[in-house]
Amino acid sequence: MSILILVRHGQSIYNFENRFTGSLDIGLTKFGEEEAKFAGQKLCNFKFDFAYTSTLKRAQESLRIILEEMHQTYLKIIENKALNERDYGSLQGLNKDETISKYGANQVEIWRRSYAIRPPDGESLEDTFNRMIPFYKQEIEPKLRLNKTILIVAHGNSLRALIMYLENISEEEISNFNIPTGIPKQYIFDENLNILEVKYL
Repeated sequence: MSILILVRHGQSIYNFENRFTGSLDIGLTKFGEEEAKFAGQKLCNFKFDFAYTSTLKRAQESLRIILEEMHQTYLKIIENKALNERDYGSLQGLNKDETISKYGANQVEIWRRSYAIRPPDGESLEDTFNRMIPFYKQEIEPKLRLNKTILIVAHGNSLRALIMYLENISEEEISNFNIPTGIPKQYIFDENLNILEVKYL
């Protein structure tokens, strides 16, 4: 039996300001730090073998706080850009409401939620899937087959891509799938990586 825990980083400054963040390296708000602490408290009964995060500080800060709360700061952290948030291109840094006023709610919703359509100069969820899943298969699945317990702290869209793969969610269904900030999601697998249990903690 192996365990995988996924956590979306705590609230970032741009989350609070209702801006498109994407690949911009934006830090956490005080509330985001508290969300990460709460996640760490929920995970205190787990002993992790590996921890993964992106190269962006909002995810890295969240992981650091989580490990501090769990008293597991000795854990080796593996950072990789495959786990980064999707690049929102020329929308990055823009206020979402102002963007809706400029382009229309329907167009912005397509850019945000569709699987294959890219925002201007940016990545689609499909692009994010195509970098996230090969990394997961190569780096993380072999460890899960060895019954390891693994923590991933990353971003809304990189985790949506991974959950799409793990739970075999369709392109249509994933458009309505949201991941809350700071709430750990647990997967328990058998020796063949079939999911035995999945739940938010």
